[in-house]
Amino acid sequence: MAKADLIKHVEETYVVKKEFPVFKAGDTVTVTYKIKEGDKERLQSFQGVVLQRKGSGARETFTVRKMSGNVGVERIFPFSSPFIEEIVVNKRGVVRRARIFYLRNLTGKKARIKEKRS
Repeated sequence: MAKADLIKHVEETYVVKKEFPVFKAGDTVTVTYKIKEGDKERLQSFQGVVLQRKGSGARETFTVRKMSGNVGVERIFPFSSPFIEEIVVNKRGVVRRARIFYLRNLTGKKARIKEKRS
C-alpha cells in the first residue's frame, strides 16, 4: 500500500467529518468554536470575511479575517477540528478570485465586498 493511499484510508476511517454550509472566498461567516481555559470550556465567535479555502479532505482549512479595532486579525480554521461548533454564513460576497489577499492592503470603504443578490 502506497503512502498516499495509507493516509487517505486513515482520513476516511478515523477523522470525523462534520457538515457545514457551503461557503467560498468573499463570504462573511461567523465561526463558533470551543475554548478550553484550565478545566472550563466556553464558546467564542469569530466573525469575518473568508480569504481562502485550502487543501482537501481532512486537511482542508479556511482563513477568516476581521478588523478588531484598527488591527486586522486573521485566523486559520481546520475543517476537521473538533473545536468548531458551527459555521454560519452571514453574507454571500461577490469576488472574482479564490484567494482575496488583496483585501489585506485595503482599508475603510475600499475593503467592502459587494453582496450577492439572490
